[in-house]
Amino acid sequence: MKRLLILSGKGGTGKTTTAAALIRFSGTKAIADCDVDAPNLHLVTRQDSQPVRTEFLGGDKAVIDPQRCIDCGACQKHCRFDAVTKIDGKYQVNEYACEGCGVCEYVCPEEAVQLHTDIAGHKELYLADQVFSTATLKMGRGNSGKLVNDVKMAMLKNAPDTEISIIDGSPGIGCPVIASVSGMDLVLVVAEPSLSGISDLKRLVKTANVFQTPLAVCVNKADVAPERAEEIYQFCMENEIHFVGFLPYDKEASKQMNQGKSVADTEGPLKDALWQMYQKIVMLLRTKDV
Repeated sequence: MKRLLILSGKGGTGKTTTAAALIRFSGTKAIADCDVDAPNLHLVTRQDSQPVRTEFLGGDKAVIDPQRCIDCGACQKHCRFDAVTKIDGKYQVNEYACEGCGVCEYVCPEEAVQLHTDIAGHKELYLADQVFSTATLKMGRGNSGKLVNDVKMAMLKNAPDTEISIIDGSPGIGCPVIASVSGMDLVLVVAEPSLSGISDLKRLVKTANVFQTPLAVCVNKADVAPERAEEIYQFCMENEIHFVGFLPYDKEASKQMNQGKSVADTEGPLKDALWQMYQKIVMLLRTKDV
């Protein structure tokens, strides 16, 4: 089974739109959404079954027992993160500010403060028509790379025999992206025809090169700024990066996505361009050097 990861330099470039179309074209039975901070692939790849839902445990968070607290204020005084506040006469810990350092627990004279393992998010695994692994990380939580790895491993562990698995990654080049790139056979970058889009692409290229992962690039909404799209194409040629297509702007695509449909479900120039790009990607995945 070949593993295809789809990335973009920032949100809103059309990464998930592209991923949903390629999933439909391929008929794959193994998909994952590794954008754990804002997962949305499920909106256009609807699942009929209920998922297997499990907790994702992160670091520790402090909890104050109001029955044992003597209102001395030591925890608040020594907290470097201003995570302890007094509300309605009771000391409480702000879970979004707490770093789990344990100082408040150490200084409390009555052992009213304890560290508890934090439920940092939830993982969901659908196992009906296709294996679909996804997760949601709670706001302000760390360990996103570990959660991304859990999402990938759940898909691969349960995936049926299928030619290709498709993973919708996170935007940018941060920890979730690094965790996503590891172990991939090909990374498809959906680039934006703008100065920032070109800069984002170059950063992603450097990231992928660290892992020696083969890259392919397409330009979404290429006809909006053809000179920038051509600049991206030339950059790929100069750096021996596989270029797989110019995707046109299609205002009907947004309407389809808003209705929870993939672009692959409707006729139009964007669908045609995506289909041609999909054929090139399949050829790349079948070659020996990818």
